[in-house]
Amino acid sequence: MAVWALGINHTTAPLDLRGRFAFALDQIAPTLHGLRQSLGATTRHPGVETAIISTCNRTEIYCAAPTSAPGPVMDHTLGWLAQSGGVSPALLRSHSYTLEDSLVARHAFRVASGLDSMVLGEAQILGQMKDAVRAAETAGALGTTLNQLFQRSFAVAKEVRTSTDIGAHSISMAAAAVRLAGQLFEDLSQIKVLFVGAGEMIELCATHFAAKSPKHISIANRTLERGEKLATRFGGEVMRLADLPERLHEFDAVISCTASSLPIIGLGAVERAIKKRRHRPIFMVDLAVPRDIEPEVKALGDVYLYTVDDLASVVQTAQANRQAAVAQAEAIIDAGVQSFMHWMELRSPAAAEGGVVPLIQQLNAQTDEWRALEIARAKRLLAKGEDVDAVLEALSRGLTQKMLHGTLAELRAGDADTRAQTAQTVSRLFLRSHSKTPGHGL
Repeated sequence: MAVWALGINHTTAPLDLRGRFAFALDQIAPTLHGLRQSLGATTRHPGVETAIISTCNRTEIYCAAPTSAPGPVMDHTLGWLAQSGGVSPALLRSHSYTLEDSLVARHAFRVASGLDSMVLGEAQILGQMKDAVRAAETAGALGTTLNQLFQRSFAVAKEVRTSTDIGAHSISMAAAAVRLAGQLFEDLSQIKVLFVGAGEMIELCATHFAAKSPKHISIANRTLERGEKLATRFGGEVMRLADLPERLHEFDAVISCTASSLPIIGLGAVERAIKKRRHRPIFMVDLAVPRDIEPEVKALGDVYLYTVDDLASVVQTAQANRQAAVAQAEAIIDAGVQSFMHWMELRSPAAAEGGVVPLIQQLNAQTDEWRALEIARAKRLLAKGEDVDAVLEALSRGLTQKMLHGTLAELRAGDADTRAQTAQTVSRLFLRSHSKTPGHGL
């Protein structure tokens, strides 16, 4: 099997180009279906495993197939993606990256761990990746190889979170928005804030702004029920999205993040709002990809509009102090990559022909049999009222004896040279420290 990935992110592509390739979560399954149909019709690999990760900062397609030369399939995927976004393959290629084999694993592990994010160490991406994997599973597009890649990504990310300080002192987009608002307004407790949308990012932003006790909070959302839930939490009011143009002038700060494919706040609406405000400034943050606020709004003299890319410089300020944590995280990722590539090698035809995979399967079957026997014995003893500690001691001792019986017999058998070689092998297998690298199973 070969694995490869194609993607664009905040370091390779501008905001408006990323917006052309943003897929909402409910779009991923049909999009994967279309991609797999296209691949099956034009390549020799109709069973290509596929997954799409799409966030405000990236769109990435992961693939796996039984091929040693994924180049043609990758080229076709790039052409398909370019067509879906309405741009030329040449333009997309100039802003994209392609990765194969170990580089794919390293990239996926870094993304899941927050090392490839605009906000170093941010945790939101892990949840987004898990949602994307579930969508690929639902679409029937995920096979053994990609499933193993992503499950290992999640395990590596968990170890990075628990073993390093990568997330410490992280400045999120939401915190950055509050910081910028504080530079424009002397007292945030005297401003009125409008949040457009009711998703996770808006909830995070509302939490940060609410901590500053603004004069008023409003939530504008297409679904009133979800908006009311958020408004109630922060002591604000809910309004219909359709009322936004007529009420925009009431607010000093507007933070928007919806899944709309087209801008919902236009230049004309903002111009009218500024006129009604008698040119008092409006602070606006557009966290959506594609944009919620027309880019021309930025040119207005009394509007301070920031996009996700504009906030990048703010969130960078807290990153210098976390370089030691990054080094620790990269070491964990290195071990994870080596483990994944070893797993891939074991599943190769050469490994199968050499008897490695069948041997591992036999070992797993034998140990499962031993475990089942000892558990059954322990249950019988417990049913007879035996002491729990004594039963556990007997169980562990029984398993140990079964697993070491053959090894101890070999150490006692043969001539001196044979016993010396056996001793070296046993020492290497049983007396080295255990790795914490996740996902050793086939």
